[in-house]
Amino acid sequence: MKPLLGISLKVLSALIFTMMSATLKTLTDRYPTGEVVFFRSAFAILPLLAWLAWRGDLIGGLRTQNVLGHFKRGFLGTVSMALSFAALSYLPLHEAIAIGYASPLILVILAALLLKERVRAYRWTAVALGFVGVMIMLLPYLTPQTFSGGMMAGPALGAACALVAAVLSAGAMIQVRRLTGTEKTGAIVFYFFILAAGLSFCTIVLGWNMPDASDLGFFILAGILGGIGQILLTESYRYADASVIAPFEYTSMIWALLLGWFMFADLPTPTIIVGASIVSATGLFIVWRERQLGLERTQELKVASQRPGA
Repeated sequence: MKPLLGISLKVLSALIFTMMSATLKTLTDRYPTGEVVFFRSAFAILPLLAWLAWRGDLIGGLRTQNVLGHFKRGFLGTVSMALSFAALSYLPLHEAIAIGYASPLILVILAALLLKERVRAYRWTAVALGFVGVMIMLLPYLTPQTFSGGMMAGPALGAACALVAAVLSAGAMIQVRRLTGTEKTGAIVFYFFILAAGLSFCTIVLGWNMPDASDLGFFILAGILGGIGQILLTESYRYADASVIAPFEYTSMIWALLLGWFMFADLPTPTIIVGASIVSATGLFIVWRERQLGLERTQELKVASQRPGA
C-alpha cells in the first residue's frame, strides 16, 4: 500500500474529470445531449484500451460473465451522464458538481434497501443532514419566480437534471458493486463506455449537429480526459484503502470553482457555499465513521483469532 500515491492519483482524477466537465460545458449549449454523450464515451475507450494493453490484460480484462448486469449499469449510467451534461448547459460548473454530491448520500439509502447493507444511526443522521445541504443548494430554484416559465425554465430544469442524475448515478454504483463479484474493473468500464456510446448514438434520429474541426477537437479532448480520469481513479484504489481515498473526491469543488471562475467568470453564491459545505462535511463523516467501524471489526477478528481453540 502506498497511500500518498493513491491520494495523489485520486486528486489528479478529480481534476481531470472537472476539466472534462468544463470542456463539455463549452459544447452543451450548441449540441444535443445525446451527441455529447456519444463523443465523450466513444473517445474514452481509446485510453482505456491502451491502458489494458500496457498491463498485458487486453483480452482477459474484457471477458464477462454478466452481460445483463453490464446492460443495467450501462443504461443507468448513460441516462445519468446525459442528465448531468444537460445540467451543465443550464447551471454554472460548480453548482452542477455540488448538486451531484447528493449521489453518495442516495447510495447509502439504496445500499440499505437493495443490498440489505446494515446502516447505523450515525449514517442515517449524516444522510439526513446531507439532504438539508442539498435542499439549501436547491432553494434558489424552488421559488415561484423561477418556475414562472414552467419546468422548462433554464435554471430549474438544470437543477432537476443534476439531482435526478445523482439518483441514477447512485443506482449505477449499486449495480457496479454487484458486478465486482464476477467482473474485472477493465470489463466494467469498457462495457459501460460501449453501451453509453451505442445508446447515445440512437439519438442521432432526433437530429445531431455536425461539429466543425475545433469543436470535434474539444469532443475528442473531453473523451480522452474522461478515459484517463477513469484509469487514474481505478489505479488510486490499488494503492490506498477506499476510506482513505474517498474524501478527496470533494477536491473537485476546488477545481470547479477555479475553472468556473477562469473559463466562465462564474462565482459561487452563499447558498451554494453553505449547502456544498454541509454535504461535503456529512460525506466526510460517513467515510470517517466507516473507517472507524472497519478498524473495530479488524481488531475484533484479531482478538478472536488469538483465543485458545480459535
